[in-house]
Amino acid sequence: MASLFGLLILGLYSCAQEPPEDRPRLTNDAFDRKLTSLLSFKVPLIGVEELKAEREKFYLLDTREREEYEVSHIPGAKYAGYRDFDLAELKDVSRDTPVVLYCSVGYRSERIGKRLQKAGFTDVRNLYGSIFEWTNRGYPLENDQGKPVNRIHTYNKSWSRWVEDDAARKVW
Repeated sequence: MASLFGLLILGLYSCAQEPPEDRPRLTNDAFDRKLTSLLSFKVPLIGVEELKAEREKFYLLDTREREEYEVSHIPGAKYAGYRDFDLAELKDVSRDTPVVLYCSVGYRSERIGKRLQKAGFTDVRNLYGSIFEWTNRGYPLENDQGKPVNRIHTYNKSWSRWVEDDAARKVW
């Protein structure tokens, strides 16, 4: 029985994907370590600096819940949701359109990214550090009316510690 358990654990670890060495750098090394423990890295990454510099090239999807999106989101992002994500909402988006997904830290967006890959989308990327890292860099946010804001929904009090920009007002 113990050897069966050992084989099971070994099998789980052998399926885990190592974080890519060339992943984008984050402002906080502890946040990077947290993300490497959460993500499978099955969806290619893009850094916030690259997204900001080349924003017009990408179809940007926010995979957080509606209330998170309404507080603030990256300018130009479309709401996709997580629990209520519906692939049919993307029926008019070409499968070869470059898509960038984000959530709070990248976990939910990675899961939606895998679904898009399965559905035939060929250029899907997960924003490394997601909206938290975007905010930590001081990049702009907008509310659901498209107006600039300094508020960010941090999911809950525990996760809010990863938003370190003092100018950002954290809500949950």
